Amino acid sequence: MLQKIFKTLSLLSITALSALSASAQTYRLPGAHAAEHQDLIARQENIGNQISVKDTQEFLDNLFKDEEEPELDIYTEAWNSKSVNAYAGMQIPDTKTIDVSEFAMPCPGYVTSPYGYRPRFRREHKGIDLKLQTGDTVYAAFSGRVRLTNFERRGYGYYVILRHPNGLETVYGHLSKFLVEPDQDVKVGDPIALGGNTGRSFGSHLHFETRFMGTPINPAAIFDFANQTVHTDTYTFDKHTYKKARNFDPAANTEYARQYRATHPARPTASTGSSKSAAASYTIRRGDTLSRIASRNGVTVRQLCRLNGLTTKSKLQPGKKLRLR
Repeated sequence: MLQKIFKTLSLLSITALSALSASAQTYRLPGAHAAEHQDLIARQENIGNQISVKDTQEFLDNLFKDEEEPELDIYTEAWNSKSVNAYAGMQIPDTKTIDVSEFAMPCPGYVTSPYGYRPRFRREHKGIDLKLQTGDTVYAAFSGRVRLTNFERRGYGYYVILRHPNGLETVYGHLSKFLVEPDQDVKVGDPIALGGNTGRSFGSHLHFETRFMGTPINPAAIFDFANQTVHTDTYTFDKHTYKKARNFDPAANTEYARQYRATHPARPTASTGSSKSAAASYTIRRGDTLSRIASRNGVTVRQLCRLNGLTTKSKLQPGKKLRLR
């Protein structure tokens, strides 16, 4: 009896499923809905006729045009200034990282006078003095453009100012001849002038300055003059530290001065017609130090102390003579 009941239920289930399947296969959308759907498809336009790459780019350019910051032209801001500091009164950032990786030494000379305060003259020395002889070539430290060539009788003498894309300006003073003119583009290492002894100068040398927005940075913070290179590929300007040198070593400079003299013998001068012999003595000036005297005269501090019965802590008396040899 139970078997007959199960068979009957199974047959009823199969019949119901067949009916649902047949109903699903024969289902149709209402005519009004189908007509509306076809009408929408008929009115659909090709999107390719509405959008093009050119139109889209023009739309975006116009959309952000007012928001873009114009690219700074470094050769316009205070470009026509006749001052060494063309940025006077402008706001200077607290810090700025400057790329100095592509460089050339302005001349191969050793340091004869460092950056900093000079008690003798009661003023700041805003650059570094490098040894050269009148007529020696002076080179562009970085690529850039000549902002100014000028003459200052009681200061720089004949001098050149270059402005560089890395944000620096470099100043080259006490020159004897210009090899460039204002607005001229120069490449790193290009000859820009001949060295000399013009202006407020007491012997042939190059006065070399590195400035960021007019602020005179200690060149020894960027350049390692004793090794004729830069300390690192980048220099970070800081309002609190720009006056400080990096790895300044008087002994290294003295050794480089000795090597320089050995490979750059003094040329005959027009006044004497012969080379100057090395001085045997030196008269101490106000503000002198043993390391400065040693550097200028190609001797060591130890030699000065030994020859003159001094120690590194001895007080120097202006007007007194020191033995050099």
